[in-house]
Amino acid sequence: RAVGEGSPGGSGRRVFSPAGEFREFSRRQLRDMERLFRQYDAGKDGFIDLMELKLMMEKLGAPQTHLGLKNMIKEVDEDLDSKLSFREFLLIFRKAAAGELQEDSGLHALARLSEIDVSTEGVKGAKNFFEAKAQAINEASKFEEEIKAEQEEKKKQAEELKQRKAAFKELQSAFTQ
Repeated sequence: RAVGEGSPGGSGRRVFSPAGEFREFSRRQLRDMERLFRQYDAGKDGFIDLMELKLMMEKLGAPQTHLGLKNMIKEVDEDLDSKLSFREFLLIFRKAAAGELQEDSGLHALARLSEIDVSTEGVKGAKNFFEAKAQAINEASKFEEEIKAEQEEKKKQAEELKQRKAAFKELQSAFTQ
């Protein structure tokens, strides 16, 4: 289901799970980031290439030079394909939340201008590994709580529907006698 990772029927590549790997972000943040990614993936190929990134940065009000755009991609391009997969796109926000992006970099501008506030629920600038790990565990708990809350809400709605149907049938039987 994840954007830009693995190939259909491809052997040997594991499926990328944003929620599993990027536990420092809430489900809502991940959805917002995926929506932003899809919005600028004009080719609908699951990647943001140089020209799509150029357009994105212009629309966000932070146009970059050709070299600047190449450097932005290079900073998070793990597979060296010169384009951004969704996973690599998420790395931008992880680095921004951890304070690992230079103030004057295009990636910093992208993270800041994208309206996805990673600082509020992100790793909150955790300085050392253990603090970041503890934070990730807490975020995973939040994620699980969100899922449980959604499941409880669905159960409640289903129960209410069942009660309404039973009340309707009871009312209906009073009219058919």
